[in-house]
Amino acid sequence: MILLDEDALATGVRRLGAELSAAYDDGVVLVGLLKGSVVFLADLVRTMTVTPVIDFLALTPYAEDTGRVRILKDLDLDVTDRDVVLVDAVIDTGLTTAYVLDELGRRGPRSLAVCALIDKHRRRVVPVDVRFTGFTLDASYVVGYGLDHAERYRNIRVVAAAEPAALAVDPDLLVPGLYGRG
Repeated sequence: MILLDEDALATGVRRLGAELSAAYDDGVVLVGLLKGSVVFLADLVRTMTVTPVIDFLALTPYAEDTGRVRILKDLDLDVTDRDVVLVDAVIDTGLTTAYVLDELGRRGPRSLAVCALIDKHRRRVVPVDVRFTGFTLDASYVVGYGLDHAERYRNIRVVAAAEPAALAVDPDLLVPGLYGRG
């Protein structure tokens, strides 16, 4: 089921770009979380009227059995005394976001905020302030627009609800409907 079509996504991203540009008129460092934020971040920066500096962090997935993530790819930039916005496609439980905010906060930024395309605040386990939110959704699992299942669906131009158990049986289950094949 499609939750956000191309027009809705474009409108939301333009709004977020305007909000970020107004908030950081003298520049900002956008830190994208790999890989899910790439599509969103690319569209977002093209809507901004200020020139952002962009860097990326890559993390291991949150491990439910250990409660840990670790950094696979760290920032190349020094963020000391700079305005920093963590950009992620989706904020769910808040566990990974809280970890990254703590890590970035120890590096001495002037300010630190979160921008999320999708905020699933009802699923939050750890409180996280998402200053810039594109959409609030209740769907527990979504794919598309950078979000994947087994590296599939990142390139679709919509956000769709998906059922992880069904995708575990057939990872290509959504291909006909979301890619227009059928």
